[in-house]
Amino acid sequence: MSILDRFSKCLTSIEYPKTKTSWNIAGIIKGQNAFYKFDVRNMFKLPNNTFAQKNNINTKADKMVLEMKDQWIILDLEELNKYIITNKKKIVHLEELLSNLQWNIILLKYET
Repeated sequence: MSILDRFSKCLTSIEYPKTKTSWNIAGIIKGQNAFYKFDVRNMFKLPNNTFAQKNNINTKADKMVLEMKDQWIILDLEELNKYIITNKKKIVHLEELLSNLQWNIILLKYET
């Protein structure tokens, strides 16, 4: 099962892009009421064996989804991009983002 299929279980009112774009799936997070476009891609491994994800500042997605072993971490891309630009960052660690960004959602996988 793909990461997109696994994450889709967290959403209702699902839509997929009709053409190639920077978001992969749109919908409403179960238990909420806002409709978002999500960037959902597998992370990749760096040479030092840490996992990473690339971000495009010009994306049409609203949220970035990161898959962890037991949870989904959802970051607001507008806030993330402002943080990166304001702090002149090229690389940020997830712990840094979770403690410095205000709009984060963590969904436990067993709840979905």
